[in-house]
Amino acid sequence: MRKGLLLFFLIHVGIHGFSQDFPSEIWHSGKLVLLSEDTIVGKIKYDIQNDLIQINVKNVLQTYSARKILYFEIYDETIESHRHFYALPYKVQANYEVPLLFEALYEGHLSLLCREEIVTEASPQYNSYPYSPYGYGGSPYNQSRQRLSYKYYFLEEGGAIRDYHMKRSELLSFFKKQQQKVKQYIKKNRLKHDSMRDLVRVTAYYNALLDS
Repeated sequence: MRKGLLLFFLIHVGIHGFSQDFPSEIWHSGKLVLLSEDTIVGKIKYDIQNDLIQINVKNVLQTYSARKILYFEIYDETIESHRHFYALPYKVQANYEVPLLFEALYEGHLSLLCREEIVTEASPQYNSYPYSPYGYGGSPYNQSRQRLSYKYYFLEEGGAIRDYHMKRSELLSFFKKQQQKVKQYIKKNRLKHDSMRDLVRVTAYYNALLDS
């Protein structure tokens, strides 16, 4: 896996946080590499929640599941940046692994991965009526809206993928070799434990410590 900081997180949430046009619903120019090492270039639309992608090559549509994918990359025009995805074995039970699609946010000795999903949430709204002899009135109702949500993972050099549950007390457990320095870095820079941008920063810092 290549080292490097992917820039999509810089404005990704701001653009798509409450939009109906999510990245997974858009065709992107990209490249797919299969486990057979065959490379296919075309327009790609990915479905992380179902772990498959579609690729359009000269108006011929092909669909591949994570079981057949090594990796794929796309150019996301909404953020003007390349994004990289890998099919990696993930332990869903004690002795059972399946390949899932992960996006690489930072790649190094310790890599930061994520999986995005579209979630529907209810937003309370109120009907309001003009003034009448009986006073103001209104009835509450819920309006649903969709937004992007992210689940984060750390990939260790040995290949183990560990879930990150977005808990402040949990974060430092991923940086055992330089835990005190990472703790000071987080405090000094006021980094948040649930911010994509800050998670990338702290992961990059930890890898830099390991390299020095």
